[in-house]
Amino acid sequence: MLIATEAQEPRPATAAGDAQGPAEQEARAAARVAELDRRLGDPTDESGELCYARLIEADEAGELPAAGERALDELRLGADFVPSAEGGRLERLDTLVRVMRQVFRRDVALGLGYGVTSFMAGVNVWTSGDAEQRARLARILTGGGKVSVAYHELAHGNDFVRNEFAARPAPDGGYLLNGAKQVINNADRADAWVLFGRTSPAPGSRSHSVLFVERAGLDADTWRVLPRYDAVGVRGCHLSGLRFDDTPVPSSALVGASGTGVETALRAFQITRAALPGMAVGTTDTALRTVVRFALGRRLYRRSVLDIPHARATLSGAFTDLLTCDSLSLAATRAVHLLPEQTSVLAAAAKYLLPKLLTDALHELSIVLGARFYLRDGEHGIFQKHLRDLPVLSLGHAGSAACQATIIPQLSRLARHSWFRDEPAPAELFRPRAGLPELPFDRLTLAGGRDGLGATLVAAADTPPGASPEERAVHGLVRHLVDELRQVQEAGRTLAPEDRTALARPAAFALADRYAVLLAAGAAIGVRQQAVRDGGDAYLADPAWLAAALHRLARRLGRRPAALPASVDARVHDEVLRRFHARTSYDLYDTPLTG
Repeated sequence: MLIATEAQEPRPATAAGDAQGPAEQEARAAARVAELDRRLGDPTDESGELCYARLIEADEAGELPAAGERALDELRLGADFVPSAEGGRLERLDTLVRVMRQVFRRDVALGLGYGVTSFMAGVNVWTSGDAEQRARLARILTGGGKVSVAYHELAHGNDFVRNEFAARPAPDGGYLLNGAKQVINNADRADAWVLFGRTSPAPGSRSHSVLFVERAGLDADTWRVLPRYDAVGVRGCHLSGLRFDDTPVPSSALVGASGTGVETALRAFQITRAALPGMAVGTTDTALRTVVRFALGRRLYRRSVLDIPHARATLSGAFTDLLTCDSLSLAATRAVHLLPEQTSVLAAAAKYLLPKLLTDALHELSIVLGARFYLRDGEHGIFQKHLRDLPVLSLGHAGSAACQATIIPQLSRLARHSWFRDEPAPAELFRPRAGLPELPFDRLTLAGGRDGLGATLVAAADTPPGASPEERAVHGLVRHLVDELRQVQEAGRTLAPEDRTALARPAAFALADRYAVLLAAGAAIGVRQQAVRDGGDAYLADPAWLAAALHRLARRLGRRPAALPASVDARVHDEVLRRFHARTSYDLYDTPLTG
């Protein structure tokens, strides 16, 4: 067992307004990221207990790596999911993403199975729970326990208001739980569950509530854990279900007011949708690193694979997509703190688009890896594992279609009142290491009506182009994308009433897809603008990566932009190799890594 250091100890609760300076926040974040990376070790070192070979062995056995869970216990990772006001370490959502990225780059199943499920459950309590519930949850998580969240029922999917699981008032007070919940991560080993259930037989969203139910004290004869599911990906995760038959729970289990379950869940989703996709950037980082290593070592026709133009372009494209994804992740997580009234649509866009971009990048990289892509063991086996695990993030507690269904009803309002009218997002939204205020759980709204990220894209078109070929390429691409936004606006204005709901026709879902891509462009533009102004990261300030990013996004939208200057590919390729040899991350932070 490790001896806890000052960096490992959760922060004590602080009074509201006890602000921490940006330098102190960043120092704590960087120290925590480095601490996890050191403890988890070099995954390419085959003698390590958490090397890729051991992780793959655990996956083949259908279990989480015991050494990984032990390491995260010693690191007291549960405290990272508890707000600092409740005695934990969670003060910034973007920092939590950076911390969990260290776990995800090694094993998605370990990231989900050890802790992220507890985070997804806990956010409901942090958002709507009372002081006593928050304290109980904080004790569980800071003490190394786990909490599961049970939203779904297989018969109804994301259609929560049709759920049948019931929590009906008991004659002598409290509630009686009846029904089943399926596909719950850690249902069998959680200390508590956050359950979404029907508290009234009446139709509509006000008939559902959230309950925080602790395992201890439950009548063992009235509930049981359902059999475990076999899964194609994240095989180590304990996916099972729960069945309750007139299980009594106290009235203190109710989170928030009765009938506010849908509202609580949707507010909680804004936080989890913003955070979870950014954690998965670490997964594709590993995949890219694996393929770069292969391309440098494999020789064909007396040349390395990396000398083949198509292979080189594929690696550069994957790296560019990682920066694009991290830009949108950064904007979404920081918006929770800075623009909570705009987070609903931005978080849904991140949760929808990032898994798609990351998965597409993996498939493109698999072509370079060739036949080795099919291997489930050996030096390249981790690639196959990540390719199987990553798509789970498009499902989970809020799938792709559910995220689009969150965006669609807001498109008409944004088209009429926001786009081409709003002010650009504040500079702090795009500064990876800038300070942030506390998480404003009480200020999250179910629908916004403003879009500072789209306004950042629009404003960039009014900026005169620079003199370099790369700057001119960026300017031309921005104009393409602004024209695309105008088309999205026109389509949004003319959406029929039936196309402003979750039952919209396919064209409305396609419109939400186009809009998410444009938000990613706005995020990348904002990141580059602030890098230029701050003068901190020379590569992020370089127009080459932004030109590459916008070019790929424009092509994704069906545009046919002019070819980029050759200098763009050369600059991106050089950075891919620099970070590989320097062992630094392929994201906005360029973080030193153990392997």
